[in-house]
Amino acid sequence: MDSSGHGLTALPRDLATAPLAPTILIVEDDPALRTLLMRLLREEGFQPLSAGHGAEMARVLETNTVDLILLDVMLPGSNGFDLCRLVRRESDVPIVMLSARQDETDRLIGLELGADDYIGKPFSKKELIARIRAILRRTKSGSQASEPRGHQRMTFSGWSLDPGRRELLSPDGAFVDLSGAEFDLLLAFVSSPQRVIGRERLLEMSRARFSDASDRSIDVLVSRLRRKLAVVGQAEPLLRTVRGVGYIFTATVERR
Repeated sequence: MDSSGHGLTALPRDLATAPLAPTILIVEDDPALRTLLMRLLREEGFQPLSAGHGAEMARVLETNTVDLILLDVMLPGSNGFDLCRLVRRESDVPIVMLSARQDETDRLIGLELGADDYIGKPFSKKELIARIRAILRRTKSGSQASEPRGHQRMTFSGWSLDPGRRELLSPDGAFVDLSGAEFDLLLAFVSSPQRVIGRERLLEMSRARFSDASDRSIDVLVSRLRRKLAVVGQAEPLLRTVRGVGYIFTATVERR
């Protein structure tokens, strides 16, 4: 379909230029808003795709590689929280949630499920584009920044973190699925092991991921990391809270 905003829309791709334009998937059931977002993203140099509900989103993801998903919360059928959870089972593609529900509980639920940002409606077009670019820049620079290290692995307590490949292996050799924000925060911790890192510093590190970051957002992200790093029989938690200050990564880290 075309950009009229009805249902699934996949734009024709120019093979010569498509790789240069980040692809953004809009999942929004409001045709008028979907059309507005399509036009805005296209004008800003992105390649937009769109879907009106979860089933259409699944079909788009089956046949396209996307760089970021703009995900409405209040959708017919499966809502945005459900879809965020489904995407996170298979991918760490950045997710920005859009919603008229702006209370703290909804924002925290979205972040808890793995969203990279949460923007309330109505929103500023300039701010939306700035947040998208910040997340894409961070995602891209995170991969590039690891290259000079020669894909040096960082190991701790049986775990293995590869900054170049952005992969985490558990002590039993299983790949651990981390969102972009979770990986960036873990990398910050293992880069400064056995040192207390204050919440303000963690907020600075996460600003590109959470444009409206707060102490509570960091706590939620750390909580998610703790669950994924939990191992039965582990004597001491890898992330320990330092009351009133921040967190400390307790393990010794080796670079290989």
